[in-house]
Amino acid sequence: MATGMTKTALIRHMAEKLQITNKQAAAGLDLLAETAIKETKKNGVFVIPGIGRLVKAERKARMGRNPQTGAAIKIKAKTVVKFRVAKSAKDVIAPPKK
Repeated sequence: MATGMTKTALIRHMAEKLQITNKQAAAGLDLLAETAIKETKKNGVFVIPGIGRLVKAERKARMGRNPQTGAAIKIKAKTVVKFRVAKSAKDVIAPPKK
């Protein structure tokens, strides 16, 4: 399996492209992550233009199965975070087949 870009590699790439120090690039990346978490928790959604959006969603309680025994179990309602990829990014990464 191919490995993705590490945080360090991303910071170096950002620093090089923006002509700033690695420390400044790291601070910018950390600020983006911190803001995304805070805004998603507060408003339920955080949009990164051109990339996608973080969305807080509620899952209802439901019945499930224990995969080992096959017994029915009740799964509690919970809050989850989903990432929805922007259409523009999706079309560039995986163009629709014609």
